[in-house]
Amino acid sequence: MLSRITGQKLTQNHITAPVTFLASLVTVLLGVIFVDGAVAEEEKQKLLTILYRFSTPESDVRRLTHLMIKGIKENQIYKQINNLLTLSNSLSESEKLLIIAFGYEISAIDGIGLTEKQYLEIIGKHLGINPKYLSVLESAFAHNNHIDYAALDEVRFRLEPCLFNELDIVFVKAASDMLAALPTKPEIQVTQQKQIAYSGLKKFQENQKELDYLCYRVFQVVEDCNARGFLHSKLTDEVEAVSKKLQSQSFRLAVVGEFSQGKSTLLNALLGEEIQPVRAIPCSGTVTVLKYGTQKRVICRYKDGSSEEIPFEEYKLKAAISKEAALEHRSDELAQSNIAEIIFEHPDLELCKSGVEILDSPGLNEHPERTAITQKLLKDADAAIFLTNAMRLLPEKEKELIQDVRLHLNANKDNQPAENLFVVVNFMDSLDDEQDRQDVKQRLTSFVKDKNLLSSTGENRIHYISAKAALKAIINGNNDEYKKTFQAFSDCLEKFLTLERGALKIKRSVNEVSDLITKSLEGLKQAEKILDGKVEISEAEKQKIFEQIGEASGRDVRIRIMASQLIDQVIDEAAESWDEWRQGLGERMAEKSRYWYSEHSPVWSQNKLIQDYTNQFVKNLSQEIDDWGNAQLKDIILQNNLKILDNNIEYELDAIQSEFKNIEQQVKADFSQQLQLSINGINDDFMGLGGIGGGLGIGGALAAGLIVFTGLGFVAVIVASIAATIAGSFGLGMFDIDGLHDQIKLKVFEIGFEKFDESIDKLSEKLHEITTSVFDTKLESASRVISEAISLYENLLQQHEKAHQETLEQREADKTWICQKQQELEQLNNQIEAIIQHYAI
Repeated sequence: MLSRITGQKLTQNHITAPVTFLASLVTVLLGVIFVDGAVAEEEKQKLLTILYRFSTPESDVRRLTHLMIKGIKENQIYKQINNLLTLSNSLSESEKLLIIAFGYEISAIDGIGLTEKQYLEIIGKHLGINPKYLSVLESAFAHNNHIDYAALDEVRFRLEPCLFNELDIVFVKAASDMLAALPTKPEIQVTQQKQIAYSGLKKFQENQKELDYLCYRVFQVVEDCNARGFLHSKLTDEVEAVSKKLQSQSFRLAVVGEFSQGKSTLLNALLGEEIQPVRAIPCSGTVTVLKYGTQKRVICRYKDGSSEEIPFEEYKLKAAISKEAALEHRSDELAQSNIAEIIFEHPDLELCKSGVEILDSPGLNEHPERTAITQKLLKDADAAIFLTNAMRLLPEKEKELIQDVRLHLNANKDNQPAENLFVVVNFMDSLDDEQDRQDVKQRLTSFVKDKNLLSSTGENRIHYISAKAALKAIINGNNDEYKKTFQAFSDCLEKFLTLERGALKIKRSVNEVSDLITKSLEGLKQAEKILDGKVEISEAEKQKIFEQIGEASGRDVRIRIMASQLIDQVIDEAAESWDEWRQGLGERMAEKSRYWYSEHSPVWSQNKLIQDYTNQFVKNLSQEIDDWGNAQLKDIILQNNLKILDNNIEYELDAIQSEFKNIEQQVKADFSQQLQLSINGINDDFMGLGGIGGGLGIGGALAAGLIVFTGLGFVAVIVASIAATIAGSFGLGMFDIDGLHDQIKLKVFEIGFEKFDESIDKLSEKLHEITTSVFDTKLESASRVISEAISLYENLLQQHEKAHQETLEQREADKTWICQKQQELEQLNNQIEAIIQHYAI
């Protein structure tokens, strides 16, 4: 059909998702224009404005768009519903809705007439668009106030830019602009008074959006230059990758603590609303993620990798455990939850709307999968809040937990303070006596200083609050002492996120975009030299370039072969080291078991005693694996083999760069600087991998892999095995308490090791996964640079060939055009650099 419409012989390769989208869009827009029998000049201009945003001048897509306009108009495809359905058959609901939205936008040029309205309703019906969505779009572009705001939320959700990522960045931008054109839900004044403003985070978001827009502008310039052959195609891919990263950036805030410390109330106070679902039940045993969404919804992700959207009531039934299990920390029931993560999306929470995702933990004091959950929670966290209770400040197990959190935040670097940890003491309103308050503050300050816990022990990292009293004050609009102390805490948190973490994010993004602009300017500078005839490539030199393209590909293959060999070597060395470590494990664990403790009686509370000993067995075993993973696997085995790979990559890239410079001197080109910028970037990446494991300790990751090696969890398996083995074997008539303690310890020890040995295959898989992941990161960076080198070679040959075919007049026009693009890039770079001035870096 598209061949018939365009008059071109198109193949399946031409029929990409963007092309079918454009064909459907052209059809609908022309239908709107012609349906009323009168075509206004403004409608023609609007048609081109809408369509041109999806292509660059002189690109194949732009030419194809003109052919589509001509063919659809002449064949009156817009009147043939079946043909439109054929064109749009592969489009998603969101893509069809965006097309209809553009239809309403163009119909509003001269006022949405009855015939245009009826046409869009007919098209919408056949495309399966909800009539409520059509009413929303009509009201939006007709600028009337009769809007169904629930339907508006659904429309906004279906036009989320992230849903268009698979098409192209221009479609993402189109969806973003369409969202901006839609009306916003009116703010209720009372709600605004309840919620904390977070103006600093909102300003940061504005700067991030501005940077994203400037990045999009850079993309347009680079794509224009690529379309005319002046820049290689890899540059557009790089700009697009940076833009997608910018759009997905958000702050991740983790909230950690034991049961009944007021985490739900703290979150409610931060959010300014009693959101309830987060902890309406005693405990879910899962990580809960609270984030912005255009509508309220709950997504449940399971441990087997599946997920589904569910009503909250169903979540209660699926995730709830008994109150007794939560209060008594019963490991078996906690570990048996098959839910890995619950995601709540909410449209009206200021903190989340300001770009913050909140990760809330279940109570972690005796959670059997604490290591795995803590790692999951703190992975890539920008900040963590550790919540404790003023009435029972930091008992021994909580001290262990907070030090565990500090260790994870520091990528398992011990004895270093955490820069992004906030310690918050809740229930300060329960302390009536001022002396008690001072005692709490003194005890906490002393502990923090003694353990070197925080990078700063001042008011900006330790806070004393009453979350419940603060929430009540926020909701009632009061400004009492509790509201003020909570406001001081939220201000410090906001300042940290924006001026410390945010500044680093912005700086990193600015540097990435600036480097791409520099590479683009270098490429255009070379293009000018070619047009001026300053670059001459003989046939022999062409042959040399072709040889270097082949040689570069060969170097990529050699790097990959070496990486594969090194991975095998790591696995072999790790297996040998593991066997040596395993030989002495029994003795080390036996020594540690002497210090296992439980307050429960082996006679009257035998099951609880078993649970306590089981948890301590797992804790000791996890620490042993952690020690081996960090001391042997990471610091020796992985480090040594990665150093070999790094040296090999450095050698191969240096060889490629050396050949670049040789050819550059021979043909008098100027393109090695572009490659050097990419090599510098890969060196920065490798420096970032200095803490091998990507922020998680290797040992900890292995221990986590062990602990969750079955759907029930390691502890649940041990508890079930022990319960089945020793149930009733120790009669109540036996009152040798110490003897019972020792026998139960021994049974936990024996069955624990039995289950541990059964999990070795799972542990080996985790080891291979970690090793491959670390090596793959380096391989991808090296391959990216080599691929760019090949593109630079190819682009040089293409430009040289093109320049020789052009007339002097054409070359002068090209140089004028290049000069204009250089100026645009330099202006964009200045605007981008100005953004960073908002932050003291």
